[in-house]
Amino acid sequence: MSIVQSATTSFKVELLQAVHNFGPTSPNTFKIALYTASANINQETTVYTTSGEVSSSGTNYTEGGNTLTISQSPTSGNNSLNVPTAYISFTNTSWSNASFTARAALIYNVTQGNKSVAVLDFGSDKVVNNDTFTITFPTPDANSAIVRIS
Repeated sequence: MSIVQSATTSFKVELLQAVHNFGPTSPNTFKIALYTASANINQETTVYTTSGEVSSSGTNYTEGGNTLTISQSPTSGNNSLNVPTAYISFTNTSWSNASFTARAALIYNVTQGNKSVAVLDFGSDKVVNNDTFTITFPTPDANSAIVRIS
């Protein structure tokens, strides 16, 4: 099994096909699901899957994960290399009173048939025991936003 952090290949193609709408007018609904180290999610993941997802049994985690809120509508700016970059971002999300181990996450588009957007690899297992598990998104700018196109 493998977990590889990346915007998914299908997402890149679907951007050119105008599948995903991050805009302020009728944006799609995006979610983030959590996965264990046994998951096989990477750049070739095309849709949300329950295979390898964190268990929803007694963990205070719900299958499918949390709905994300867009914190930065599509905008642009120059990155540190002075390359024009378009980007969007999401508000941090969390699970309260949670007890589970997570290694990765998948951002996906519910509105568009659960199509994948990006895989996040936490680098190691993250364990929470009856506490709050938070995903903190990077600064929404041309250098760090979670979704960037340069």
